[in-house]
Amino acid sequence: MKKYKKKGDYRKVKIAHKNLKGTSIEERPEDIETREEYGHWEMDCVLGKQGGSGAALLVLSERKSRQEIIIKILSKTQEFVGKAMDALEEEYGEEFCKKFKTITVDNGSEFLDFKGLERSTTSPRVQRVKIYYARPYSAWERDTNESLNKMIRRFVPKGTDIGKLSNDEIKRTERWLNNYPRRILGYKTPDEIAG
Repeated sequence: MKKYKKKGDYRKVKIAHKNLKGTSIEERPEDIETREEYGHWEMDCVLGKQGGSGAALLVLSERKSRQEIIIKILSKTQEFVGKAMDALEEEYGEEFCKKFKTITVDNGSEFLDFKGLERSTTSPRVQRVKIYYARPYSAWERDTNESLNKMIRRFVPKGTDIGKLSNDEIKRTERWLNNYPRRILGYKTPDEIAG
């Protein structure tokens, strides 16, 4: 006999992924695929405990050097992803456009505001970075990101409430990843490759 199950709360508004009007990865220049030039990133979110604080990690992975930038965001939403990008632009200033030439993301609802992600906060008419969208269900198109997210899980196991992690703990993880020699880099570290 089936037990009576209470219906869930369906008040959350889900954005239709069909509304995506950004640039597809199919239009991304082929030279980005070669990983010869620094400045082409992949971006994703690492989620915390279900029913926890709702905080997540915004993870940017550079394709050539495998360098990581990890930022704690209070919620996996367009608003907080946009704020994190604005903070990065403020941190790097004029160097932002040299450091971040392109960013490839998946079709998650938190990345759908491509105009907001591309638009500079200092000069709203200026494009600070070009955003490309991987095809749905094609994680291999952001393989650097996916691989490095697994390494982050060594420090932030599934079920961890990310909201309870301090910025120092997150930066310690970032430093470890960026100073870990990789065979794929000829046993150099991401920070050494990035220069």
